[in-house]
Amino acid sequence: MNNEKMYLINKLFKNETIRTVWDKEKEKYFISVVDMVGVLSESNNPRNYWKVLKHRLKQEGNESVTNCNQLKLKASDGKYYNTDVVDIEGMFRIIESIPSKNAEPIKKWLARLGKERIDETFDPSIAMQRSIDLYRAKGYDEKWIAKRIKGIQDRKELTDVWKDGGITKESEYAILTNEIYKEWSGMKASEYKAFKGLRKESLRDNMSDIEIALADLGEIATKKLAQKHKPNGLDENKEIAKMGGNTAKVAKDDLEKKLGEKIITQENKLNYKYIEEGKILEMEK
Repeated sequence: MNNEKMYLINKLFKNETIRTVWDKEKEKYFISVVDMVGVLSESNNPRNYWKVLKHRLKQEGNESVTNCNQLKLKASDGKYYNTDVVDIEGMFRIIESIPSKNAEPIKKWLARLGKERIDETFDPSIAMQRSIDLYRAKGYDEKWIAKRIKGIQDRKELTDVWKDGGITKESEYAILTNEIYKEWSGMKASEYKAFKGLRKESLRDNMSDIEIALADLGEIATKKLAQKHKPNGLDENKEIAKMGGNTAKVAKDDLEKKLGEKIITQENKLNYKYIEEGKILEMEK
């Protein structure tokens, strides 16, 4: 890795410094609205521009303003001040509200993405091919891609079984997934990602072959056990998820004993790493 640094969203904002904060608990990026507005509007007083725009958006009932939070961000004088921030979705909602030539390329990009998603609704194979192309571009081989797609199918089968067992909320799916991961790896999914130096990136895309096999084993075992015992509700499904995760743990412990080394590693497939300087988060290539 060299010393060249790039901010998270420099491609959208012409390499301008946009203060960006990573929230570990919510697993979200939050972006300084004033910085973003300043770059796009080219206003001499971006704070006042945002104040006026914020008032107008509130009157229009824009949810991006309702969901706007404040975090202490480092200013040019080295001190920290409360600053309006939004997540990625809120960022794009605000961009769409700014009448500026600088915002037009992003608006066109968003329009193109919208068209692509509509096309995929009529022909789902387009989405599948797009995913395959993205994995190829990242250097994954064809066998790995085929396994990844099969893993996504297996995961859908597991969530369908959970749904039959009374699980309907996204938060409950996450809880059950964490029970499986904690049982065999000793970490929740978010902790596992942090261990590997990941944030928004997919955990499975950055696992070794053995780690993927163990993750798959834990979920497949959970699915089979749930189909057999037919648990109902979160508590009963948690017990089954622990049993499924334990199946993978037994396999992991046995293999580690025979290899004489740990299987879970911090290795990932990223060509960059995250660094933190105060409250300004960057990626270092």
